[in-house]
Amino acid sequence: MAKIFKAFMLLLLLGVLVLLAIIFVPVQKTAPLSTLPATHEDSIALGKYMADASDCMACHTAEGGKPFAGGRPITTDMGVIWTTNITPDKETGIGHYTLDDFRAALYDGLRKDGKHLYPAMPYENYRKLSEEDVRAMYAYFMQEVEPVNNNVQESQLDFPFNQRWGMRVWNWVHLEKAGFTPPANANEQIKRGAYLVQGAGHCAACHSPRTYFMGQKGITEQDASFLTGGELDGWLAPDLRGATSATVQWSVEDMHDYLSTGRNAHSTATGEMVLVIRDSLQYLTKEDNTAIAVYLKSISDKSQESVAKETSPSETQLSLTKASPDMPLGARLYLDNCGGCHFVTGLGAPEIFPKLSGNSLVNAPNPKALIHLILYGAELPSTELRPAKLRMPGFDWRLSNEEVAELATFVRKAWGNDSGKVSPDEVATLRQN
Repeated sequence: MAKIFKAFMLLLLLGVLVLLAIIFVPVQKTAPLSTLPATHEDSIALGKYMADASDCMACHTAEGGKPFAGGRPITTDMGVIWTTNITPDKETGIGHYTLDDFRAALYDGLRKDGKHLYPAMPYENYRKLSEEDVRAMYAYFMQEVEPVNNNVQESQLDFPFNQRWGMRVWNWVHLEKAGFTPPANANEQIKRGAYLVQGAGHCAACHSPRTYFMGQKGITEQDASFLTGGELDGWLAPDLRGATSATVQWSVEDMHDYLSTGRNAHSTATGEMVLVIRDSLQYLTKEDNTAIAVYLKSISDKSQESVAKETSPSETQLSLTKASPDMPLGARLYLDNCGGCHFVTGLGAPEIFPKLSGNSLVNAPNPKALIHLILYGAELPSTELRPAKLRMPGFDWRLSNEEVAELATFVRKAWGNDSGKVSPDEVATLRQN
């Protein structure tokens, strides 16, 4: 009993100390990470490029809304977060922000009024942006972006998450020192890729798992969980480091093509990655997207060279070609719904219909992304290099939970794939959401 009482008193004391710190310790804004020469001129062109690289458009533009005017809902387990208006409108946007205010939003998650932003704004990652890039982005938003008067509704989170002051404690626990530290012994290309992945691209915001308190489990390659897979709004962001990941299986050129266009000979983009490519990555230079690919390959597990064993790919192909009436349900569903595009070979058509044999989404340990794709389909973005907008239809209206499970299980077992079975309950959960 005495030990329990002592532990309780220690927790109470800790709580009091934290409360006093929140009340009396002033909120600190991170200072510039470097001092630029007095003759330095902020580049609006660089600011636009870095705004593209930071994917500001995707989150801060509502469907059918004006660029950067906010109002896009982000669904979380705690409630809905509505993205803010970041146009230079002085009434409803950031037109009254100084450079220091702008930097504090990027680095510290602080609004001009001193209230804290929620970590749906990836300031954990933006803290790595250089002073030159921050100033260029500020110049771009203030001088080039069209002001839009759009009063976005307040985020509606459940208690206690609606208490923004609590974010001070969250920041104390989760924020690392501001600034970018390149990987040790890396060449300039890998350093550039690391800067884009860790900072502007904020890849860990989706592709790293989250802690219980929604912090990113891994901000740099030194963290074991960095880019090992996460979940966002019902979609799984795949592992980018494991031996069976696309990062290992694809060449640098394959990865560059995927980042630039949303498609390559192996796969096509789905889920939130469609927005990332549409609004961000397609606008990066070939050199930068290649640098991202090289960096990701440099930190991946190279112990396995091929996902698909393909021990007997002709067996599946022969069975589908024969189309016997007594085929298993999964195979019959594949012929009826998928074979016209992905063919009996499972090879699809490069850059149009993705290959299913060895596909990292198909073979993912968690089948959620595959189930979501079968239920609701996906649409490829139109990019400068690949302007055609292609769409896979959804089959939620046509297939039952049992049928989707059978179809997904078949695909995960065919053409040399060897992944786990999908249950109707897994499908039902996603269909409800």
